[in-house]
Amino acid sequence: MSPTPRYRAVTAARPAPTAAVTVVGIGADGWKGIPDTSRQALLGADVVIGGPRQLDLLPPECDGDRIPWPSPLRPAVPGLLASHAGRRIAVLASGDPLFHGIGRTLAEVLGAASVHVLPHPSSVSYACARLGWPLEDTEVVTLVGRPAARLAAALHDRRRLLVLSADAATPGEVAALLRDRGFGPSRMRVLEQLGGDRERTRGETSADDWPPPHPGRGPDPLNIVAVECRRAPGALRLGAVPGLPDEAYEHDGQLTKRHVRAATLGALAPAPGELLWDVGGGSGSIAVEWMRTHPACRAITVERDPLRAERIVRNAQRLGVPGLRVVTGAAPAALAGLPRPDAVFVGGGLTAPGLLDACWEALPPGGRLVANTVTLESEALLADARRRHGGELVRLAVAHAVPVGGFTGWRQAMPVTQWAVHKTSEPSKAVPGTAGADT
Repeated sequence: MSPTPRYRAVTAARPAPTAAVTVVGIGADGWKGIPDTSRQALLGADVVIGGPRQLDLLPPECDGDRIPWPSPLRPAVPGLLASHAGRRIAVLASGDPLFHGIGRTLAEVLGAASVHVLPHPSSVSYACARLGWPLEDTEVVTLVGRPAARLAAALHDRRRLLVLSADAATPGEVAALLRDRGFGPSRMRVLEQLGGDRERTRGETSADDWPPPHPGRGPDPLNIVAVECRRAPGALRLGAVPGLPDEAYEHDGQLTKRHVRAATLGALAPAPGELLWDVGGGSGSIAVEWMRTHPACRAITVERDPLRAERIVRNAQRLGVPGLRVVTGAAPAALAGLPRPDAVFVGGGLTAPGLLDACWEALPPGGRLVANTVTLESEALLADARRRHGGELVRLAVAHAVPVGGFTGWRQAMPVTQWAVHKTSEPSKAVPGTAGADT
């Protein structure tokens, strides 16, 4: 007769957990690497849900029903958990479940009080330990289920990055993006199977020298990419604050220029998690730089010209904010059904009947609206809006030094009139629409 499993006797009399789901972090070292508390939760579970790789790490004595996550995962979570109501449910997660893991989804779906999390060191903690990088000085970018283009927003000279890979192809995609964005000299290392018996760190190389794909010689699918950013000589420098060089954008002349753009973003005052409507997107520069201020910032650009809308998508991809949503259509009609914004920027089409009114009414109390114009007709509308709703009306004038024969003089750009206002909690009066169009 085979001996009774060492842990089963302990778990048989365990009381049911108060949380609906216990989430257990597990690493590449599998069962031997998790503490006793996590083992007890898995041994006492009637159902264990996880990815196939995590489920394969469990020993036979974990005899609960093993259920792999379906795809797509998030829509299936409520129904899957409801089908096992009343049973002890454990969910397996890689590393720390609340660091880019399933723990976040479960907490959002079920509520934090219904989820009990037993974390394991994350791959980022292991990577920093192996590299000797201070965790607080290292930026983490995940490409798991996300486009590689989002890495571009984190590229700054001498910055250290850890990139969470989706699979074995991710390191090559990272190298290609670094080369394309002018960071080919950046140093790269790939760390595989961190914490497990097959852990390996590949030798350092530059993105420029990253080898092409070769069957059987690529990285392990379970990997993380360490990048020490180095900007190539002559590559365009992009700062961390609004006001990127105009050359950073593809445009047809419909671009909020650098100095006005910086002033506009200052008036919009983006904060993490907030949503911007960029109405009359042009080249998308306001929305792009809103989103670059923080990874949690979101934006929707509304642009009536299909060619410009496509150009906005390309600018967003290149500048690291592929999550920018572009709506092709004329405002205010195209605003219908959009999620409520925290701030609105109107960069074009101000004389469209009802546009300012629609933008104002869409804002919640405390929301901000900023509108720019260079025409007298739209300026009159902004003056009237200020009379009704308050706010600040300013004129922004920029001049550039240019050659004048053998000397230097100033060339004045068209002055921009800007209205910036915060919406109070008091009901607002509608701004009447005015027929006509900007010239």
